[in-house]
Amino acid sequence: MKKLLALILALVMACALAACGSSGSNSGTGSNTPATPSSDVQDDNTADSTGNTDVKIGCILIGDENEGYSNAHIVGIQEAIEATGIPAENVIMKYNVPENEECYDAAIDLVEQGCSLIISNSYSHQSYMQQAATECPDVTFVACTGDTAALSGLDKFKNAFTAVYQSRYVSGVVAGMKLNQMIEDGTITAETAKIGYVGAFPFAEVISGYTSFFLGARSVCPTATMEVTFTGSWYDETAEKEGAEKLIQNGCVLISQHADSMGAPTACEKAGVPNVSYNGSTVSVGPNTYIISSRIDWAPYYVHAIQAVIDGKDIEADWTGTLATKSVVLADLNTNVAADGTQAAIDEAMKKLESGELHVFDVSTFTVSGENVTADMKIDAEGHLTSYMADVDNDANMEHDTEVVHDGYFAESEKRSAPYFDIAIDGIVRLDVNFG
Repeated sequence: MKKLLALILALVMACALAACGSSGSNSGTGSNTPATPSSDVQDDNTADSTGNTDVKIGCILIGDENEGYSNAHIVGIQEAIEATGIPAENVIMKYNVPENEECYDAAIDLVEQGCSLIISNSYSHQSYMQQAATECPDVTFVACTGDTAALSGLDKFKNAFTAVYQSRYVSGVVAGMKLNQMIEDGTITAETAKIGYVGAFPFAEVISGYTSFFLGARSVCPTATMEVTFTGSWYDETAEKEGAEKLIQNGCVLISQHADSMGAPTACEKAGVPNVSYNGSTVSVGPNTYIISSRIDWAPYYVHAIQAVIDGKDIEADWTGTLATKSVVLADLNTNVAADGTQAAIDEAMKKLESGELHVFDVSTFTVSGENVTADMKIDAEGHLTSYMADVDNDANMEHDTEVVHDGYFAESEKRSAPYFDIAIDGIVRLDVNFG
């Protein structure tokens, strides 16, 4: 049936639209295990008395429960269906879906199965989700971390992400506290307080993440510097482990990451180097080195989106979760490794971020110089940003079109949900933007 529908879509668009429209019932968003084309969430949830048994949810994931980022989505969905009364058998999870035509095929299959809300979790799923949304206008599609929904012209194509740079900043504060402890006890000097960071791709999402982490560390350890290596993959345990090892060999005394395997934490534990993780605790492989992890809690968004579909209401084209929505969180602090006073520093930073007293990308806290000064920015005599035209409206022209510096800070994720901070600031050296 799936192949037949795809043929019909290709030959006769009108028939495709009719087929997709009838399939969506609501008019109102890795391991190396083999892909699971379609498997239901196995919970004991039952529908409540509101009649939510008719609502079906489809999820397209780049990984599975063994990959931290996808597992965060799995947990979020499970919590959301419990909160909204959706029975577990009405949630169809597609695991290990690559960023290619398989995503489109998965989306169409979910439409055929009657899903009225279909969500994908990886950026490069977006174009295939948009294609499916074009052909199936009665179904709500959400491309998490995406950036084209607002300009797509599609009523039921949506984007969602979070201000995770806020929790990354706080995890950077934790790292800075650890660096200060190491300086005080003579393990390192102030001049050798160099952080290593294992990134996936040199995309704005990653740049925003490691920059916010660095600024958090610098807020308490002003001599900190950073080196960043890239793997060219969102999940590659070997590459992430080798990346961490390379950074440690380069003299990095603390490692963080925008990568989802246990590769980097394992390398840190072996070398005795403190580690700040992402997307969940890695204390199981790093009991003597893991300190804390920044992560996204997807449950608030999934509750929001699912309830909107239940109620026949629209979802925002761009939704940004924050500390206030409890979408931006930290995993438990490993007090056996963290510096004394770290929890108090966390509490203070979180309070200031939530109140608006503190902005992560306060332009007074970083400079840009040399070849990193581009035509899209204006800086003062000291190298601080006074203006930046960001590529917020993601269209074919790829133009830096939107002013994002105001009130003394770079307004990350205020103009759209997906990050657009892509500036190379002083103090951070990128080793291999071409991966290796």
